[in-house]
Amino acid sequence: MDRVSDVDSKELIRQMKQQIALANVQELLATVTCKCFEKCVTKPRDHLSGPEENCIHMCMDRFLDSFRLCAHTFGHRLRRELSRQRT
Repeated sequence: MDRVSDVDSKELIRQMKQQIALANVQELLATVTCKCFEKCVTKPRDHLSGPEENCIHMCMDRFLDSFRLCAHTFGHRLRRELSRQRT
C-alpha cells in the first residue's frame, strides 16, 4: 500500500480547510439571507419595494458588521490564549 507523502498530506489538509471555509461562508450567506428576508419582506411579490430593498441592505450590513466584530474578537482572544500557553 502506498503511503501518502508529507507534501500530499499538507495539500489535502489545505484543500479540506478551504472547503470548510467555503461551506462556512455559504452557511453565513444563507443565514443572513433568511433572517433579513423574513424581517424585511412582509408580502412576497415579483419585485422588492424600495423600503424592502433598503431594509435588506441595512440588515445585511448590520449582520456582517456584527460577524466581523465577533470574528475579530474571537481571533484576538485566541491569539492571547495561545501566547499565554507558550509562556
